[in-house]
Amino acid sequence: MPALTVGLPNYGSYLDGRPWRALLGLAVAAERAGVDGVSVVDHVVMGSQVGRYPYGRFPGGPQAPWLEPLTVLAAISAVTERVELATAVLVSPLRPAALLAKTAATLDQLAGGRVVLGVGTGWQEEEYRALGVDWAARHQVLDDQLAACSALWSGGPVDFASATVSWEGVHCRPRPVREPGVPIWIGGKLTPRNLARIVRWGSGWIPAPTDGPGDVADGVRRLRAALLDAGRDPGSVRERVTPAAVRDERGEVDPGASLAGAAELLAAGGTDLFVSLLGWCPDPDRAPGFLDGLGAAHRSAR
Repeated sequence: MPALTVGLPNYGSYLDGRPWRALLGLAVAAERAGVDGVSVVDHVVMGSQVGRYPYGRFPGGPQAPWLEPLTVLAAISAVTERVELATAVLVSPLRPAALLAKTAATLDQLAGGRVVLGVGTGWQEEEYRALGVDWAARHQVLDDQLAACSALWSGGPVDFASATVSWEGVHCRPRPVREPGVPIWIGGKLTPRNLARIVRWGSGWIPAPTDGPGDVADGVRRLRAALLDAGRDPGSVRERVTPAAVRDERGEVDPGASLAGAAELLAAGGTDLFVSLLGWCPDPDRAPGFLDGLGAAHRSAR
């Protein structure tokens, strides 16, 4: 059966006046419920115009708080033992390559090898300007960053040269727990550039949340063909898909029916499932019970 990851709301007003530390309790509840992983999202700063969000209505206004995801995962790692700790996605080009490599490796060591970096370029030019990163060069920055992290995770000494970052003879330790480094998942539409990134660096693909079975099937077909052409086992790359919520007569999400409704996405080639806690259980008071029901539904599907 597919692995199940729950997206925790490290942004907005979901916790409704509760301390942000309550996120840790949600992560613990997810682990106890038998969920396979938790993920958090990323924005460093927000521009005033959120209407350009490409996947429908943006969840919250520009004034909403957004906790830094790698810091959140570090805190979650201290109160959990088993669940995978993921970003989905981290706007990674906003962070210098060497700093990202060191931060991710440190977190992975503290978490016992449970970290997965879902990365993408994001959609906000304002964020890039605020961090001093060239928006027009964002795709090159991401490509160079993935190559640089891979080189740094070898430990060193490392020489590296690319269009946007270069160095000679540097060491970067500790190394991540797993070889050859922290698994990288690429988020977003399967553009030619994203396809090439997955083939070269990826352990997984995170389709857009609006992608239906047809989009997933087409992407998986192209991805598996490209992996074969590159001499990689297509089974070495996973695909995390987002099922639609199925609601009962009270308007509440039915976890069992919703997970069962993912059959088309799985038949299209999806290997893992993603559920947004905010989207599926908007009442934080019900979240622990909802997670128990979600975990039970997932286990029964096995």
